[in-house]
Amino acid sequence: MSNIAIIPARGGSKRIPRKNIKNFCGSPIIKYPIEAALNSGLFDKVIVSTDDIEISEIGKSYGAEIPFLRSAKTSQDDATTMDVLREVLRMLSDTKVLFSSICCVYPTSVFVTATILKETFKIWSDSSADSLISVVKYSHPIQRAFTINDNIVRFPDYAIFQACTQAQKEYYHDAGQLYWFKANNIFNRKEEFGKQTIPYIFPETEVQDIDTHRDWELSEMKFRCLGK
Repeated sequence: MSNIAIIPARGGSKRIPRKNIKNFCGSPIIKYPIEAALNSGLFDKVIVSTDDIEISEIGKSYGAEIPFLRSAKTSQDDATTMDVLREVLRMLSDTKVLFSSICCVYPTSVFVTATILKETFKIWSDSSADSLISVVKYSHPIQRAFTINDNIVRFPDYAIFQACTQAQKEYYHDAGQLYWFKANNIFNRKEEFGKQTIPYIFPETEVQDIDTHRDWELSEMKFRCLGK
């Protein structure tokens, strides 16, 4: 039984063209998660799943394996991460290697290091959970959210809005960095995460969703400030 890292890197990013291989602080952004996975020593295979020849060549140049290009189905906008992971396992089924654990790392996860991969694997493997998700805390209590209709602020519950911030329950959201799954559960459920999912909390300074060019600039600023 062995571990596999899968980096899903489709070529058709629209808001930031060629995002998954765009230069980030001097290198194609996909270099960072590939090197983190390889340097962790955790994986028998580090696979980049892509439909793009250029991404494939760059991934190989940094040591990743690209044994096949994605199918048309998993290259569509509505393809899910789980669709991609299942396809990789199916395509590798004839290698006779039995994978026990899958780590999915997104190609823009520049803050994921080999140390973090080893730490998350230990936390997860020492637990009875079937999956681990990277999370980050909302920076402001979501209970204090309100809407704006016709330029008028609407408070769903003004009493909650007035309550002390420190008294509010903390909420978290997907950090979009990495996930651990048991390989034998990948084909057995529709949802990505089952009831036995544990968190790994990233600090807000080490998370940046990259959807716009401004997001990209912020991510590079954080990266440099952390001395990466």
